[in-house]
Amino acid sequence: MTDPTERRRRAVGTAVLVILTLTACSAADPRATPTTTTPAQPTPSATDAGADPLAPVHPVGEPVVITSGLQAPWSILRLPDGATLISERDTTRLRELLADGSLRDAGTVAAARPSGEGGLLGLAFLADRAAPGGIGWVYAYYSTAADNRIERMPLAGSPGSHTLGAPTLVLDSIPRAGNHNGGRLAFGPDGLLYATVGDAGDTVNSQDLDSLGGKILRMTPTGAVPADNPFGTLVYSFGHRNPQGLAWDSRGQLWASEFGQNTWDELNRIVPGGNYGWPLVEGRAGDPAYLDPERQWSTDVASPSGIAIVNDTIFMASLRGQRLWSIPILSTSSTDTPTEWFVNGYGRLRDVVSGPAGTLWFVSNNTDGRGSPAAEDDRLLQVAVAP
Repeated sequence: MTDPTERRRRAVGTAVLVILTLTACSAADPRATPTTTTPAQPTPSATDAGADPLAPVHPVGEPVVITSGLQAPWSILRLPDGATLISERDTTRLRELLADGSLRDAGTVAAARPSGEGGLLGLAFLADRAAPGGIGWVYAYYSTAADNRIERMPLAGSPGSHTLGAPTLVLDSIPRAGNHNGGRLAFGPDGLLYATVGDAGDTVNSQDLDSLGGKILRMTPTGAVPADNPFGTLVYSFGHRNPQGLAWDSRGQLWASEFGQNTWDELNRIVPGGNYGWPLVEGRAGDPAYLDPERQWSTDVASPSGIAIVNDTIFMASLRGQRLWSIPILSTSSTDTPTEWFVNGYGRLRDVVSGPAGTLWFVSNNTDGRGSPAAEDDRLLQVAVAP
């Protein structure tokens, strides 16, 4: 952490204690306080009643552990009823977080076949009282032996006792390989489902509009092509290598994080039909034929996966970089200077989401075969955020 960051962190020490008390989460009592949701339409949340709802926020204080003992966690899914599900890539389990910080199994994606970077990956939720169980659908992106797929499963029960019903296929035949599988799912402000797909190790896929590989896809909740998609197919944007983060700002602009190859990782502002250049370019090329990233990082300080937007501030989890980045959004087309947090403090970071009552949740990923696990890894952590 930089010296200015350290000075700012110390200056808000008293505020941190107040925030952590209000969120009922401390090192001695690491219980979640699930009073907010992860809705389909993102809504910025002010950290107090008098705050500017779009004022940039940053972490204050040190994170506290909510739960530990996760195995290669990939996606954090906060549900409208206050429950939280976490996908585990290699066990293919969906773990439910309980109020005391313990975990239980809510279900398993039986068809998933973990190998390399494949397995049970992204999760998303769609509220639907007409679904079996009367709550809605949990969507899962996962790998089989031959492809990547998206299924949805009806959610039943209540917080602490959720179960998942029989799956229904949404989309199959997504290119799959030992790496570059993409895997993030999210519902946008338009109520449609978005999915990130990697090039599956075949760079030709990214520029081929007939391939689903190296793309961001946009579909209806049942997998159909929306009438206003730019190419009349599921493809929303192309020229991607391995995007793994999706989030919308308060203006409805979509942002995505993306793994580069050897030189530049990217944060991209996604527009319908946009070509982001891979494999012809990596990072900023200044070529009008392609869309340059809004921000780029060397791969040793990033390797980004999940992103979240809180008060129009992008938070980006980094794997190889072992840090959390914050990037304030100035407008739909520009951002402010990124700041790094918790450098090498918690190891590889896979996903980050908005937490309850002015907090941020993020999950480590040190048990994925590439990290150096600590005794309690992997962990879900909570940190307060404030302007």
